[in-house]
Amino acid sequence: MNPDIHDYIRPGKRAHLVGIGGVSMSPLGEVLHGAGVNITGSDLHESATVAHLRSLGIPVVIGHLPESVQGADCVIRTAAVHDDNPEIAAARAAGIPVFERAQAWGAIMRHYQNALCVAGTHGKTTTTSMCTHIFLAAQRDPTVMIGGVLPALGAGHRVGKGDTIILESCEYCNSFLSFFPTVAVILNVDADHLDFFKDLEDVKHSFRRFAQLVPQGGCVVADGDDANTMDALKDLDKPMLTFGLEQGDIHAANLTWNKGLPTFDLIYKGKTLGSISLRVPGIHNVRNALAAAGAALQLNVPVEAIREGLYAFGGAGRRFEHKGEYHGAVVYDDYAHHPHELQALLSTVKTLGYQRVICAFQPHTYTRTKELFDDFVEVLKLPDKVLLAEIFAARETDTLGISSKDLADRIPNAEFCPTLEDVTTRFKELAQPGDLLITVGAGDIYLAGEALLKQA
Repeated sequence: MNPDIHDYIRPGKRAHLVGIGGVSMSPLGEVLHGAGVNITGSDLHESATVAHLRSLGIPVVIGHLPESVQGADCVIRTAAVHDDNPEIAAARAAGIPVFERAQAWGAIMRHYQNALCVAGTHGKTTTTSMCTHIFLAAQRDPTVMIGGVLPALGAGHRVGKGDTIILESCEYCNSFLSFFPTVAVILNVDADHLDFFKDLEDVKHSFRRFAQLVPQGGCVVADGDDANTMDALKDLDKPMLTFGLEQGDIHAANLTWNKGLPTFDLIYKGKTLGSISLRVPGIHNVRNALAAAGAALQLNVPVEAIREGLYAFGGAGRRFEHKGEYHGAVVYDDYAHHPHELQALLSTVKTLGYQRVICAFQPHTYTRTKELFDDFVEVLKLPDKVLLAEIFAARETDTLGISSKDLADRIPNAEFCPTLEDVTTRFKELAQPGDLLITVGAGDIYLAGEALLKQA
């Protein structure tokens, strides 16, 4: 019989977290610690996150040592930690149950009346952040887990005492299927993470299973404009609210733009609920705001808090984040790493009135670069100049023989910059007043922009 994680993350029990310094592992440790579970952890490197956890009284060992799991009632691991990890192997040998991070978050959310889970191939972090701002404006004191830093929180998480938990919910490795959403948001469904999923149909199947987790008293909030989403949810026997730009249960009307920023009327089931203004650019953010508003309405948040919360949101960390200026050029950073995300970002940036857009892009993983190669080539023709850093390996090793140079060879106005230092050097040489310089990717490309600003 499989052990039930609920029996192991109770007050007085000891849980050891492998990879506790990660963006969703550290808040997990903090939430469990706050609930009275004795937490220990390990990570590969010292970091500000590790220092913060230690300041709360959570011991963290640097390095993965078999003896670290001794005395633990259970071990919880991040998705990047595999069975050959010394701590996981030691736990298995000692008969200590090993759970996935997503299982632990799933267990936690069952203690909340409302679990608002935001899923989708793109836009999760931004929409989860928008929901957070709305619930803060409504004074609902939510617990929050975001896969990035939200400036309003100064972190990617928040431990609240209200009846709602808001979680960014990732499809990779079917993680979100361990969750218990009462409101499940599906922003879009696209072919991604093809190192795990077989193809687009496999991705759709995963999102459908996620939607089926919603109880009959809950709701699925889904993009009615997105054909893949609607196909994935066809004939779903769950309550559903659709959103869209011009149609759907919740949609926008009278959309206008001022200096790249949108204002629109919020229409809900035929009624105008008032005007919404955003401080983040792009049509994709209008969609994200509609999704956040729809989810909030399902959980009885007043319209005034929705308006106030959405206006308060100025962007999540690494989501078109303003970093500074260098010799009259503005420097931004963004996490986009899929062609559709790049399309949304770069087409938005082109409308903002800069003389030139110079984009430094670092592809993320060899499999994604190979699978979506032609799409990357097309979308990276949008900027005036493209600097291509070498592929960020993340969890992979290069068995495909692919390089960013292959992309550079196919894109006009592109050049290959093998190292981040090369990117910074070219930025310095190219930057002119009126330019927008932007580092883009899910790896460590942002460091090239930060190095540039240190020399300003």
